Amino acid sequence: MGKCLIFCAADFDGLAEEIQKDDYILAADGGLVHVEGLGLTPHGILGDFDSLGYVPQGSAVFPVEKDDTDAMLAVRKGLEKGYKEFLLYGSLDGPRLDHTVANFQTLQYLCDHGAYGYLIGKDTVVTVVKNGTLRFPATAEGIVSVFCMGCAARGVTLEGLQYPLVGGTLTAGFPLGVSNHFIGQEAVISVTEGSLLVLFDRKNGLPVRG
Repeated sequence: MGKCLIFCAADFDGLAEEIQKDDYILAADGGLVHVEGLGLTPHGILGDFDSLGYVPQGSAVFPVEKDDTDAMLAVRKGLEKGYKEFLLYGSLDGPRLDHTVANFQTLQYLCDHGAYGYLIGKDTVVTVVKNGTLRFPATAEGIVSVFCMGCAARGVTLEGLQYPLVGGTLTAGFPLGVSNHFIGQEAVISVTEGSLLVLFDRKNGLPVRG
């Protein structure tokens, strides 16, 4: 099975990787503009369409007053279809900070439902890892920041980075993991109990999970 690609309404700066024939493409509200700009036809269009300003033919229309963001609606749809890996474009560089934070929580929602995802921004990628590991190659460069998602993340290990940590605990009350650096070694970020929000430079590609 391929990946679920969700296009949201915030700024979009191109694809992080080539689209494969078995990928599932969803346009969330104004994200349809990005899909059409790529010359693609989405498998589904959904949202309340307050960003797009009109309702495209064949769309799944939801009320503006709802519990789910448009991105969350698309994530739910992808999970219903059985997808486990999600790339969310137009989800990080928008004018609404509250929607960015909501998208961080959407990444946690994916992990809580047996999947995982990435917010793909112009310069930055954000993901959540729960009770697991991310591995970056020795060619990775720049800054990587690691934050606790939830009250506490335990058994946190950071290897191959400028500031290592072995079996530590990160909490929501202190940003210990901010502004770490890749140092030309394979880097490993892992957590045994809880979840980590991880931000890194887009130029490094996507890490290996395991």
